[in-house]
Amino acid sequence: MKKGLKEFDVDIYNLSNKKHEYEFEVTDGFFEQLPDSFLHKGNLNVKLSLDKSETMLQGMFKIAGSVEIACDRSAELFDFGIDTNDKLIFKYGDEYRELTEDIVVIPRSSPKINVAQYIYEFIVLAIPIKKIHPKFINPDMDEDDEDEEKEGDLIYSTGIAKSEEEETPEPDPRWAALANLKNEKPNK
Repeated sequence: MKKGLKEFDVDIYNLSNKKHEYEFEVTDGFFEQLPDSFLHKGNLNVKLSLDKSETMLQGMFKIAGSVEIACDRSAELFDFGIDTNDKLIFKYGDEYRELTEDIVVIPRSSPKINVAQYIYEFIVLAIPIKKIHPKFINPDMDEDDEDEEKEGDLIYSTGIAKSEEEETPEPDPRWAALANLKNEKPNK
């Protein structure tokens, strides 16, 4: 982690076995400190509830706010609202390793954990794969209707719409010949 992300360190060495509450602010500077971040602007509030026991720490992350992303359709930037609850379990072990996407083994000797990377990953996972600017979303249309509408008419560089009927190519005659061979009954 970069030096500027020290504010996301959680001292776990002297924690008693009970629930502990933390709060973090994620701003533009957070994303600038992360290498390879595709996000650059955002304003989010993170509440971390850390329940410590003898063998593990259970972290509940509540992340709310917005990040600036680019629309896949128009490349226009817009603020996308994030409101997510995520759970992460830190188990004590001999060395650091990720067992699953929500269980991480940390060395018993770790005096602290830095939660910045986990927060970033939860934010990224809350962003849909298809990022559409709100101005392109018709509130009366569900997602399946939107996909059918896009597939119904294809716009070409000439600007002329062609229907699916005009787009369907003629079948290859070689396939038709093979289909005929398949349908023929063998002579005995």
